[in-house]
Amino acid sequence: MSDIRKIVIDGTEIEVDGAMTLIQACEVAGIEVPRFCYHERLTIAGNCRMCLVEVVGGPPKPAASCAMQVRDLRPGPEGQAPVVKTNSPMVKKAREGVMEFLLINHPLDCPICDQGGECDLQDQAMAYGVDFSRFREAKRATDDLDLGPLVETHMTRCISCTRCVRFTSEVAGILQMGQTGRGEDAEITTYLGETLDSNMQGNIIDLCPVGALVSKPYAFTARPWELSKTESIDVMDALGSSIRVDTKGREVMRFLPRNHDGVNEEWISDKTRFVWDGLRRQRLDQPYVRVDGKLKPATWPEALSAVAEAMKDKKVAGIVGDLAPVEAAFALKQLIEGQGGVVECRTDNARLPEGNRGAYVGTASIEDIDTAKRILLIGTNPRDESPVLNARIRKAWTNGCDVALVGPEVNLTYEYTHMGDDRAALQKVLDMGGSDEIRDTPSMVIIGQGALREADGYAVLAAAQQIAENTNSGLLVLHTAASRVGAMDIGATCKRGMAAVGNAGVIYNLGADEVDIAEGPFVIYQGSHGDRGAHRADVILPGAAYTEESGLFVNTEGRPQLAQRAGFAPGEAKENWAILRALSAEVGATLPYDSLAQLRQALVASVPHLAKIDQVPENEVQPIEPDALGKASFRPAVADFYLSNPIARASELMAELSANAKARNQKPMAAE
Repeated sequence: MSDIRKIVIDGTEIEVDGAMTLIQACEVAGIEVPRFCYHERLTIAGNCRMCLVEVVGGPPKPAASCAMQVRDLRPGPEGQAPVVKTNSPMVKKAREGVMEFLLINHPLDCPICDQGGECDLQDQAMAYGVDFSRFREAKRATDDLDLGPLVETHMTRCISCTRCVRFTSEVAGILQMGQTGRGEDAEITTYLGETLDSNMQGNIIDLCPVGALVSKPYAFTARPWELSKTESIDVMDALGSSIRVDTKGREVMRFLPRNHDGVNEEWISDKTRFVWDGLRRQRLDQPYVRVDGKLKPATWPEALSAVAEAMKDKKVAGIVGDLAPVEAAFALKQLIEGQGGVVECRTDNARLPEGNRGAYVGTASIEDIDTAKRILLIGTNPRDESPVLNARIRKAWTNGCDVALVGPEVNLTYEYTHMGDDRAALQKVLDMGGSDEIRDTPSMVIIGQGALREADGYAVLAAAQQIAENTNSGLLVLHTAASRVGAMDIGATCKRGMAAVGNAGVIYNLGADEVDIAEGPFVIYQGSHGDRGAHRADVILPGAAYTEESGLFVNTEGRPQLAQRAGFAPGEAKENWAILRALSAEVGATLPYDSLAQLRQALVASVPHLAKIDQVPENEVQPIEPDALGKASFRPAVADFYLSNPIARASELMAELSANAKARNQKPMAAE
């Protein structure tokens, strides 16, 4: 039951929930209160004292607004609403004193500090500090930590806000950081000097309010005011995290998270954040045609005419890769089906039923995880398949949610009940049914792609649907490919799946690098990186990467999202839809659009819900026919988190992280 209270802040009376802290109440009133340690997604520490306010009628000293609730305030002598002041002389003097203490040991690194220009300490020293220092003694210095190849540390700058400690222990689920010592000897450190073992650790760079934790790969490369900032969507997994792409000239310099409560809150995975060096390496920047067994550079007219010639009077098939925007998949489908061919997006043989959105997307949204009291994971390791979603499950677990797993036993950063790792365990869960108590509890079933890749994938999905119905749960299909749901929505599927593709004489490969194409068919590869798909190709058409064209992506819960162009493709590479439009004219079946806007109109006319950007459409439950489960054990969909797509495989940093993870997972050997 809500506990609404009246409170007067700086002369303005507002009504807020009594459980709110004063700092939150001030935000509701539109009043800014400075803070360093407080963060709305972390527990309250109350140790920087920057958010001090005056409580009228309270103790004769300022109060920390982050640690005092509205319900703790006493009313006036005649029952008036409590009064809080954020701009009184007492508050001004207190904030100046706190700022002076914070700057006692803080070094004058601003000219060489990577945080310069976007530093909370700089901003708040200007706004709330004083323009002199009374401190004449030597400053304290501390040793820097080695946290690994991602986070660079300058611990002398640290103001002990403990945001990094709280994030790693509460959100990322690792207990390697902490604070030791007292007074002048207090310092943030790691347990036995360990490096951080998490694929979410980059978020502490954003959380650090000073320059103590900065990005190691980005260090000393650009200043924030030199960068062009573009709001976009991440495609490293199917969650569709909201990101900001910062570019300098033609180069992508860094990725930062944007707040989106319904998807990624304000976190992103390390692969999302640091994959930008892969956008520069192994790029395809001109067309190639295979002549006498060797790929030779060609002009666009030569390459397109070679493709048109190859497609003449042959059986054609198209496959849609993991990073293709919906527009490119739609153009490919129209082009290939116009030539009497078939198109397939389920390149990993996942048994996802065509046209049944309630089965290939599910009926739950990502936000439903927050309120779930029971979560069943089937054949998935969300820590590798979608680290930010895994952090959300961990948050639900800390709030009392029971998690159960059918699949290989792995470290998910939270405790769970392991039901078994094979189909028999799934059958056992199915046979349990659901009591009235369970049916009345908000719960979820999350099924991964690893569960759907075997021959009995439809039976596994039907069992998951049945469990969801028995327990009155929402079903969420956790995809691993950013393009998969959008391609399923436009019907880029065929009856026999990849078996039908194998029979074709010509295969048009739209960025599918996780597929081995056998010898025989003529292969056209359209993509951004010289990966496995390009090695097998007879003609290579260089396309744009996800930061180089505007495109629609539909995330794992079925939410259409718009990725904006932040830069331009290198060399002669073109936008993906434009290549397909040019090719259609070459084969004499011109596609009926000349611009991206016209293509999107045709797309929305065909699939109306794609116009509802950032909305999750409700999906009807269409039960799949139940079938006998096989005998196989569940296998994870992602073998190596850091090397799951061509952009990541082109990144030197991802290769280093992958090698570090392998070394860490090897059992230590005893000395002989």
